[in-house]
Amino acid sequence: MYRTHTCGELRLANLSEEVTLAGWVQRVRNLGGMTFIDLRDRYGITQLVVDDNCSPEIKECAASLGREYVIQATGKVLERSSKNNKIPTGEIEIALSALRVLNSAETPPFTIEDNTDGGDDLRMRYRYLDLRRNPLKNALALRHRMAQVTRNFLDGENFMEIETPYMINSTPEGARDFLVPSRLNPGKFYALPQSPQTFKQLLMVAGYDRYFQIVRCFRDEDLRADRQPEFTQIDCEMSFVEQEDVLNIFERFAKTLFREVLGVEIDYDFPRMSWHEAMEKYGSDKPDIRFGMEFNNITADVKGKDFVVFDSAEYVGAIVAEGCASYTRKQIDSLTDFVKRPQVGAKGLVWIRVEEGGIKSSIDKFYTPEELSAIASKCGAKAGDLILILAGERKHTLSALNVLRLEMGDRLGLRDPKKFAPMWVVDFPLLEWDEETQRFYAMHHPFTSPKPEDVEWMESDPGRVRANAYDFVCNGVEVGGGSVRIFDSALQQKMFRLLGFTPEQAEAQFGFLMNAFKFGAPPHAGIAFGFDRFCSLFGGSESIRDYIAFPKNNQGRDVMVDSPTAIDPAQLVDLNIKLVEN
Repeated sequence: MYRTHTCGELRLANLSEEVTLAGWVQRVRNLGGMTFIDLRDRYGITQLVVDDNCSPEIKECAASLGREYVIQATGKVLERSSKNNKIPTGEIEIALSALRVLNSAETPPFTIEDNTDGGDDLRMRYRYLDLRRNPLKNALALRHRMAQVTRNFLDGENFMEIETPYMINSTPEGARDFLVPSRLNPGKFYALPQSPQTFKQLLMVAGYDRYFQIVRCFRDEDLRADRQPEFTQIDCEMSFVEQEDVLNIFERFAKTLFREVLGVEIDYDFPRMSWHEAMEKYGSDKPDIRFGMEFNNITADVKGKDFVVFDSAEYVGAIVAEGCASYTRKQIDSLTDFVKRPQVGAKGLVWIRVEEGGIKSSIDKFYTPEELSAIASKCGAKAGDLILILAGERKHTLSALNVLRLEMGDRLGLRDPKKFAPMWVVDFPLLEWDEETQRFYAMHHPFTSPKPEDVEWMESDPGRVRANAYDFVCNGVEVGGGSVRIFDSALQQKMFRLLGFTPEQAEAQFGFLMNAFKFGAPPHAGIAFGFDRFCSLFGGSESIRDYIAFPKNNQGRDVMVDSPTAIDPAQLVDLNIKLVEN
């Protein structure tokens, strides 16, 4: 045994015990007559003491130590005269009787501290060193804890954990697949799964009425802070259930995670909001309801006053920033510049100040004080508030107003990461129309069931049909989503026709599922949570990278192992692949 205890374990209760620790040297402080060594492992830090009572060999060894040396230390547990209340072991120290270097180390390229001096690229290149730091250690510990609570909860609800294949057929719908060439089947390719969707539906046909899997999935898409090319889902499916059953079980699941992982008790039913209401009030299907600032549609109220910006707009929307009437011209100009950024895309910003002595606006030469007051009244603004207005094409303006609302939430400190506001968004459109390709696409996926009362519109008015689908949203993050599935072959074939599949294409891609339905498919529904997003939400971070041990960078590269990379030409020959230069 290299150690009898960990570096985060010893307390005053261990006084006078002879112990052996092993770990990494965090720092060495030589004070002349005494040397202090902070020894670290993933459990914590313990202070080692080298004083005049130590042998010359120990003193010589201590003098040779550098940062991140791996050492073994034996000694007696003593009470510290100068205690450190910032660490759990801060009341004790180890007076050394033996010290051994297990492995020396080069000086690391950045400090292994909570607030390191290493930039993102450097730390990604040396990820194994970055993982020694407390922020990442705590993030992975949180992830581990969430996984354990998840498994325990679902096991208690009679879900069975079943693994599904990683090498499957390619499905062009949705994001791009990662393809894997088959050596044994020249010219043929596997695809890495974007989700286990069809396999979990097949498990329902097979009679495994409650399935789950914490599963790795793959999507070849552009990356953002909350996306990685490989990611993890808590994937679940249930038979003989309706939407209400799924929402009830997984609302309890979410509450269990909040309680057991964060100690946050949520004793109310999660609010539910239709997709149309969410878009109308917040311009987003994943609204952050930690704060108000709901949209006010003032389109009809502002037209006809010769202000061309409003008169030519399809939609004019306003939000009220409470207590912000005192904003300076510089602050308003800053907001104007913000909404004009390409990422937001608004052409400008109109404002109205509601003050005790009257009302002022950037458009007061077009509108009388009475007309501006009427707008303020409709928006629910009171003295001291600032009204911010955007105008333009409806869909684009709703999106821009959403970004502005979130920015104001940040500037006003209304988006506290330690405050949680979970909710369900329901009744999504089943389909969305793409102008470029002039066809419908499934908003979720082709296996989502329409609302039973809307089936009659599938052929005559497809855009009117609502999906039997639901998203779990918290703090403006879509954490999970799912739907009641189609389990009738005829309805599934109708869905494929709507999406532009010929019978031959549907058979080629999904014939195995359609054939399975012929042998008795039960009513079923499911949901999948983005596990990495769930972890970052609980950890109070907008990026999922810290909650993945070895993530990719923004270009989808692993700079630590230099992946992806070119392969040996002989491998290409084995795979019957020839590279063509663009």
